[in-house]
Amino acid sequence: MKKIIALGGSNSKESINKELAHYTARNTVDADVIYLDMNDFPMPMFGVDREKEDGMPEEAKKLTKLIRIADGIILSLAEHNGSYSAVFKNAFDWISRIDAKVFETTPMLLLSTSPGARAGKSVMDTALDRFPRHGATVVENFSLPSFYDNFKNNELVNEELKAELMKKVKLFETAI
Repeated sequence: MKKIIALGGSNSKESINKELAHYTARNTVDADVIYLDMNDFPMPMFGVDREKEDGMPEEAKKLTKLIRIADGIILSLAEHNGSYSAVFKNAFDWISRIDAKVFETTPMLLLSTSPGARAGKSVMDTALDRFPRHGATVVENFSLPSFYDNFKNNELVNEELKAELMKKVKLFETAI
């Protein structure tokens, strides 16, 4: 059975991106899903001096190991001020020091959502440009606008958007 990581790139306890990543993973077929939470990987603020003095945080090593055993990654990125959330960027900085090709050509379904109509467009554009340079094979991407209007009771209620996402999930499943 294929192993899939589902991760929301936020440390909010009520992260809408974690909800979207986990919802999407629940809609995959024949997969063993590892549901991750950024709060389970606390790391000090990255800095080259800190890395020299203290070495690599254990949490960065754990996250890297989980990424390496995955056959697929479902990642939903929160957008903070037009970019990654600080917690995701910090973790990404650390794990990319372990291996610059951190995603190791693992197929990825890249997601974003926000309360607004832009649906995390800026962070999505950044990730689509950046992640392939770190080994990601972004099979599909999907941005869910107006989260609170389109997602209720753990379900994507906008049928058109749901159909679009499920089509992308099937393409992702084919790639893993």
